[in-house]
Amino acid sequence: MIPFTGLELSPGKAAYLKYLSLQGGSVKISGIAGYFEVDPSTVTRTITDLTREGYVEHEPYGRVILTEFGRKYGAFLVRRHRILGLVLSHYGLSEEEACTEASRMECYLSREAVNKICRALGHPTRGFCGEICHDPLCLSGTFHGLHENVS
Repeated sequence: MIPFTGLELSPGKAAYLKYLSLQGGSVKISGIAGYFEVDPSTVTRTITDLTREGYVEHEPYGRVILTEFGRKYGAFLVRRHRILGLVLSHYGLSEEEACTEASRMECYLSREAVNKICRALGHPTRGFCGEICHDPLCLSGTFHGLHENVS
């Protein structure tokens, strides 16, 4: 497994990967384009990059499918969003505001920071938009830095 910090992707690529993860890991280009309200050619360029970087597999005119690494990274992106949303709601934002603001800032929060926040919150199991799946290293308390692998 390739180690990651959670800061490898641009906000746009991270948004696509998070969307794919939330959709079960398999979506057509047209579905992604429709959701993000962008031209399919824009999606194709980004998916080509994500394919080259090992996050997804895609054949022309076929579905975009998360690789094993893409699934694990996508799960992290969803977890990061949900944990950040909980933190923001603690400071008075409504669920909708917390979700919106989390989407704006989540790309700048490392995996290490997410694990520390998760531990401080007592390992919550649900965010506003769903279940929070945990990084095993966070739960065990043995997280030693940015370059640990996700099991």
